[in-house]
Amino acid sequence: MCETLSQLYSIIIDRINRRPQGSYTAQLVEKGKGYIARKVGEEATEVIVASLIESKERLVQEVADLLYHLLVLMAVNNASIDEVCNELGRRMKK
Repeated sequence: MCETLSQLYSIIIDRINRRPQGSYTAQLVEKGKGYIARKVGEEATEVIVASLIESKERLVQEVADLLYHLLVLMAVNNASIDEVCNELGRRMKK
C-alpha cells in the first residue's frame, strides 16, 4: 500500500481523537457514521461519472476523494489499512 495512504490514515485517526476546530475530518465524524457512509456513496458516484465522461485528471481527483472518505469510514469503524490489505492478500491466494 502506498505510504501516503498510511500517513493519511494516521492523520485521520489523530483528527478523530483530537477533533481540532476547522478540521473537515472532525466535522464528518461529528455528523456520524451514516453521514460518512453517504459521503462514500456520493464520492463513488462521482468516480463513476468521471470515468465515463470526464478527463483522467478528474477521475484521479475523484478517486482521491473516495479513498479519503473510505479511510474516514474505516477509521470510525476501527478497521485498519492492514486489515484491508490482509483481506486482499487472502483473496489473491484463491
